[in-house]
Amino acid sequence: MAALVGLLIVNAAAPVSAGRVDVGDHFAPGAPPVARAYVAPLVGALVVLHPFDAPESPYAAGERGVDLVAAGGSAVLASGAGTVRFAGVVAGRGVVVIAHYDGIATEYEPVAPSVAAGQSVGAGDVLGVVSGVHSGCPADACLHWGARRGSTYFDPMSLLRPLGTVRLLPW
Repeated sequence: MAALVGLLIVNAAAPVSAGRVDVGDHFAPGAPPVARAYVAPLVGALVVLHPFDAPESPYAAGERGVDLVAAGGSAVLASGAGTVRFAGVVAGRGVVVIAHYDGIATEYEPVAPSVAAGQSVGAGDVLGVVSGVHSGCPADACLHWGARRGSTYFDPMSLLRPLGTVRLLPW
């Protein structure tokens, strides 16, 4: 039996501002296609005010995302294709959560949403505008951007970094 082996090479020197990284395909029959690329949630260069700081446990303190410099009224973009899981107010702040086809969920706050739960979005589609204040944000306005797989949060900036050379190893 012949096996098909592929090799994906991504330019490791690509700038983060390009905001794209291949995340693979999903070949399950009848399933929607997986998002092929992630993009930055804001237009222009990203400036991180507060980096990701993984909590030691699910209930411990930590920064479960990154805080990005953003002017009030700035457009907030979907970082990948998916379905709006939630768009509404939580604790007085507007929040949008996108469920992506690869199992990752991204979260954006504070946002005045222009999308609704159940709506399909593409990478780069406008979700709303920065509106309000994120607690702990050291700037006049910022966007808190989070990412998780299941209940495990990870650095959303890693969605924008090139993978480098990917090699398939033998079983």
